Amino acid sequence: MAFKQNPSQFQMIDVTLIEPDARHPRRSVDEASLKGLVNSIQKKGLIHPLVVQPANGAGKHTLIVGQRRLRAAILAGETVVPALIRACDATEALEVQVFENLGLGVRAALEPREMANAIQAIAEQFDTQDAAAEHFGRSATWLTQATAAANLSAKVNALLDSGKISSTSTAIQLEKLAQKNEAKAESLIDRIEQLPEGEKVSKQVVDSVLSTESSRRKKKEELPAEETTVAALPVTNVEVVAPVAMGATEIAASLPSWEAAPAAPTPSSRRVNSSKVKLVADILGLSFDDEDEVLDRLLDEFLALKGAGNVAA
Repeated sequence: MAFKQNPSQFQMIDVTLIEPDARHPRRSVDEASLKGLVNSIQKKGLIHPLVVQPANGAGKHTLIVGQRRLRAAILAGETVVPALIRACDATEALEVQVFENLGLGVRAALEPREMANAIQAIAEQFDTQDAAAEHFGRSATWLTQATAAANLSAKVNALLDSGKISSTSTAIQLEKLAQKNEAKAESLIDRIEQLPEGEKVSKQVVDSVLSTESSRRKKKEELPAEETTVAALPVTNVEVVAPVAMGATEIAASLPSWEAAPAAPTPSSRRVNSSKVKLVADILGLSFDDEDEVLDRLLDEFLALKGAGNVAA
């Protein structure tokens, strides 16, 4: 009988009675990369059960699915783990192991704002941000970044819902711009609101404006006091009102009218294999359409695994 038709039995099994599958394609588990999973198991136990073969004559079960989860559970101090006992011949076991790891199998990532709202709701139960971050086994910087999408303004949320900005990470950059220069952010938001149906502004455009504003502020802070006032005067008069019919391309092209914005990198200038980007997007449960969001999430996951938290852009 094939794996699909074989009945399964749920049981809590002693970790010493579970043996690895010698034919499993994963040959090693990097314990340093299990930090987040170990923390999760310490807090809530093993959420997803392992899948194991029925016990052999020595009373041992061979692991089919859940090699990393088993290792993390042991590191977390668990002595018994939840498991589904399900017979599977050796040839099909390999196929099950491969399919379980393709796109993370049954799990799809929450939409960024959904995840941010959920994390913020949990964090609000703690007295301090540090205590909340410790609960997740991450840094306070990570917590700030992880909840950024839960604190978007009504206007930015509306742009995101309407599809006029390319991703949640773009929306977060817009909010960062508003913190540095509210007038400039409002001007950009007004331009984006006027975009024709179906057009949207990419993260590179917002990044370019934000980078220009950050550079301007930095230069202003470095000027001597007597020069600061003089240098700052023209800045208040450089905003240019956008034409009503301005499109996404025209918005990007008009950036020098604000200030000499650095040229934003274009997708064609990247040397990233598109098939690799698509594979990463599938694994993270993201849309392949937005390479910036895929890259942002990939960097966040890497930094989280290394215990460094997210680095503010």
